[in-house]
Amino acid sequence: MKTFAIVGATGAVGVEVIQLLEKRNFPLKSLRLFSSARSAGKVMKFKGQDIVVEELKEDSFNGVEMAIFSAGGTVSKQFAPFAAKAGCIVIDNSSAWRMDPEVPLVVPEINAEALKSHKNIIANPNCTTIISLMALYPLHKAFGVKRVFAASYQAVSGTGAQAVEELRHQVDQIVKGEPVTKEVYPKQIAFNVIPRVDIFLENGYTKEEMKMQYEGGKIMSHPTFKASVTCVRVPVYRAHAIAINAEFERHVTPQAAREVLATAPGIKVNDDPATDGYPTPLEISGQNDCQVGRIRQDVAFENGLSLWVVGDQLLKGAALNAVQIAERLVA
Repeated sequence: MKTFAIVGATGAVGVEVIQLLEKRNFPLKSLRLFSSARSAGKVMKFKGQDIVVEELKEDSFNGVEMAIFSAGGTVSKQFAPFAAKAGCIVIDNSSAWRMDPEVPLVVPEINAEALKSHKNIIANPNCTTIISLMALYPLHKAFGVKRVFAASYQAVSGTGAQAVEELRHQVDQIVKGEPVTKEVYPKQIAFNVIPRVDIFLENGYTKEEMKMQYEGGKIMSHPTFKASVTCVRVPVYRAHAIAINAEFERHVTPQAAREVLATAPGIKVNDDPATDGYPTPLEISGQNDCQVGRIRQDVAFENGLSLWVVGDQLLKGAALNAVQIAERLVA
């Protein structure tokens, strides 16, 4: 690969992508970094070299073979078509293209074969969807998942750097006995949980909550898949957790589920309640693999399991999944 680009290079996911390309020794000769005019001119490091961040423009992709976009849906909708027309393969982290029937929505461990049909734009799924499916899809292959009820516990870094700073600042205000100020979230996030991630839709769910059903069905090629989800923002800096109750077509036991998950790529079983063996966001932060624990027979479903899945939403939930897609395309 001669020239690779990152759009949104100065953001949280962009920084992770740069680090992953270096750590994983991704085969590229030249790296170009793009951002808005506000961040253009900033100098970033890659393999010991200084790279100046450029302002993103319509003609930025001449000579660029592949790009990871992590700058939000508006930027992706505007600039991805220019990149694709210039012959650049776009791997987009936003929600802009995910449900487009012409655009593959890919988790490499699940549906890498979908990459064969790309037309220079490939979508990276929602972070909570990816983390959930890392455990659900192997179980679906073995037992046939029908529907899930889930609650997510989502870290503030999923909102961005300002949200992380808001949590830190509010904790500091509370410790000092000062009035708490709010800018990013509608309610105080420190020592609290907020049952709202993204905007509310007409059906009462949020946009984030419906992604599990829509995106999950597309990724698993499972058009009848149903998911009722409540997404909750919690005062955690990094890594999302999801509590899932899943109903299957075929009989399933916790032990059979553990055996299936033990051989599944990208997920580790951490399930020993006697020794407090279960994953938490603090332990999973910075790790590439997701972890699953609390695997037990669901007492409300006849063929059901309850489980707890945790993953770093900046890595497998975003940057790592995008880089893995790029690696598959190069391979």
